[in-house]
Amino acid sequence: MSAARVLVVEDEEDIAFPLVRTLEREGYDVTWVDSGEKALDELRTNAAEVVILDLGLPDMDGLEVCRKARELAFEGAIMIVTARAGELDRVVGLDYGADDYLAKPFGLAELQARVRALLRRTHTGPTPVVAVDGLRMDAGARRVFYREAEVPLTGKEFDVLEVLLTNRDKVVSRDKLMADVWDENWYGSTKTLDVTIGRLRQKLEQVKVPERVVAVRGVGFRLEGSGHDV
Repeated sequence: MSAARVLVVEDEEDIAFPLVRTLEREGYDVTWVDSGEKALDELRTNAAEVVILDLGLPDMDGLEVCRKARELAFEGAIMIVTARAGELDRVVGLDYGADDYLAKPFGLAELQARVRALLRRTHTGPTPVVAVDGLRMDAGARRVFYREAEVPLTGKEFDVLEVLLTNRDKVVSRDKLMADVWDENWYGSTKTLDVTIGRLRQKLEQVKVPERVVAVRGVGFRLEGSGHDV
């Protein structure tokens, strides 16, 4: 199996160099760029499984890079690394399509653990296609379709839907969703789950998927064909 490819987008050399060396020692194929435009150019021509993205870039905000990467149909994982540690920035970053968020300063061991967790979610082996009422989820290809239309989901949106679809018509607790979709290294607010659920709902509604993500107040969420929030 070829080495997983990681794109590091960081304009500060004193941060980028040790980060690149650490990832290369882990066996990853690492490319480093120092601007948002270079990152987008790289993603247009070369596949990457994980992007480590600094927000404070010299030419554009990292959130804009994140948004444009998703518009380019980049399906890999995006981990934001930033000195902006506020919860609002965290939620906004996830709303732009990021999968994880790490505040500076951070330990290299923690970053390595986060990268491994993201890669576990993008290297799952093929599984049978799950189909419910015209909604098809191909876990191997990590793609979702409703009838003939593809539902463009980020990594975390896909993972949340997979858990809910596997447990269709059953309530899935917030704790289980956080444990299954994020990992033991996630120390952020559970509001990140609400942000992801909100985006997922919107995307399903846009293509008129009859399945609804229903909130069960104080417990969690349920995927069902019809019904009202509890």
